Amino acid sequence: MVDSSSPLNGVRGKAEQAHRIVDCIGLYCPVPVLNTRQEMDKLAVGEILEVLADDPAAEEDLKAWAKRSGQRILETETTGEGMRFLIKKQK
Repeated sequence: MVDSSSPLNGVRGKAEQAHRIVDCIGLYCPVPVLNTRQEMDKLAVGEILEVLADDPAAEEDLKAWAKRSGQRILETETTGEGMRFLIKKQK
């Protein structure tokens, strides 16, 4: 689900801007990874996806998925609402 009205929207890194945002707040394993994979398929190589999640397992799950799928996590940030990830599509 892409949602630009998320409570974490607007919390962005200075160096990288996301091309799409997937809001997984309130969703639990395996949904954040499934939604991330689905949205990454829509991006061109080199584009960046911002993932918002509050599932405690999201960080470990997304890192494992990125390693398996050959994608690159550029940034991981803990916020008051959960976690924010910037993932660059590598292939």
